Amino acid sequence: MEAGGLGKKGQRVPAAEKGAASETGVKASSIGDRVKAARGRLAWSKEALAYHSGLSWSAIEQIESGRRRNTRPDTLSALSKALGVTIDYLVNGEAALPMFIHQLHTYEDDDGFIDAASPFLSDGIERSEALLAITTKEKFGMLKDQLGRSSSQVEFVAADAWYGSPVSAMNAYRKFLDNKLSMGAPWARIIGDPGWPGRSKTEIRAWNQYESLVNLAFGPSPVTILCMYDERSVHPEIVENARLTHPQIIEGSKAADNKEYQDPGEFFFGAEVKKNLPSGS
Repeated sequence: MEAGGLGKKGQRVPAAEKGAASETGVKASSIGDRVKAARGRLAWSKEALAYHSGLSWSAIEQIESGRRRNTRPDTLSALSKALGVTIDYLVNGEAALPMFIHQLHTYEDDDGFIDAASPFLSDGIERSEALLAITTKEKFGMLKDQLGRSSSQVEFVAADAWYGSPVSAMNAYRKFLDNKLSMGAPWARIIGDPGWPGRSKTEIRAWNQYESLVNLAFGPSPVTILCMYDERSVHPEIVENARLTHPQIIEGSKAADNKEYQDPGEFFFGAEVKKNLPSGS
């Protein structure tokens, strides 16, 4: 039998209709229900939500009561920002699908760096994206030579200044991204070419964890980060760990799914669980 029941004059009433119960007994929710729930989580009145969102009290009342069926995109945007939730949650009751693209490229010489970095930035220039290249000053010149006048559209930052610590790097990425998106950039595209020599084992472990956490921190963000690892100066074990934290790898000039990738939970806890298993398990 189809979900739902028969209403007046034999008309079928869908179970997902507002106020109806699903087969699991859970009441189907609407945009209004989710707005009300998110408002309640913040302990806000309708007046408070109207103030923080810039909407009128009557608009909030109509949305929450279900009287307003078609909610405009700008209204959804105002509500999501005020309530600290995504538009996807308000509309579908789900978190946003990941937008963040995290790529890995390893190279053995300067040509290998340029072969991946130059087309990556060139594509972003054509698409009017926000562009950032974090690498050594020597490589600034290489990229500028390749890009020509278009290099003026790229921000160049020295890697040793950017990658002081995992926390400062994460905050710097967030600041750059928030600033560029607020200025109207449709997407951000970043090259990260960190220097590894001289770091302790503890520092390297922290940076490996940082690479994994980036996938969570920027999951719903419109940004692509291409991490470049110079195999001339990076220990093979560091490269091996990098293959576990990047969902995509650059092969030649194309991106491909990385079969070795581990989601953050697996990366953080998988090795520890195996190491601490009792003998015989």
